[in-house]
Amino acid sequence: MPETVSPSHTAPTEHACWLPRHLRSAGAARRELRRFLADHPGTEGLLSTGELLLSELVTNSIRHARTPRGRLIQIRFRLADDLLRIEVHDADSAEPALRDASDSDEAGRGLLLVHELATQWGCCPRAGGIGKFVWCHVAPETAAA
Repeated sequence: MPETVSPSHTAPTEHACWLPRHLRSAGAARRELRRFLADHPGTEGLLSTGELLLSELVTNSIRHARTPRGRLIQIRFRLADDLLRIEVHDADSAEPALRDASDSDEAGRGLLLVHELATQWGCCPRAGGIGKFVWCHVAPETAAA
């Protein structure tokens, strides 16, 4: 008699969720990333850098996107070939820009961190023409740096 084998559980390689435009959403985004990566053994080396870059992108969206009240932001994660892709979507079409922060500035270094720690990053218009998404890639070798 053939043996019945239960189908193996494979974790999804993509995840997306909506968050309010509130400063607490950076923490909620980090929790979502931790839950997502926990389902994928061997991704521990992506977590620290991934959390930092996700926090920066979410915070930038919350603080700088000029969008109507009540609009949400969307975060998306994708894992492929040991590469973590992080996306933060908002309803503002203005692209973020790197800027030089002086030693006395208390803010303005978020995109610089993304630029330095991600293997790649960029900004694209959203499908449908409303808003943009900022994305970055985190690889194990950049996460360990």
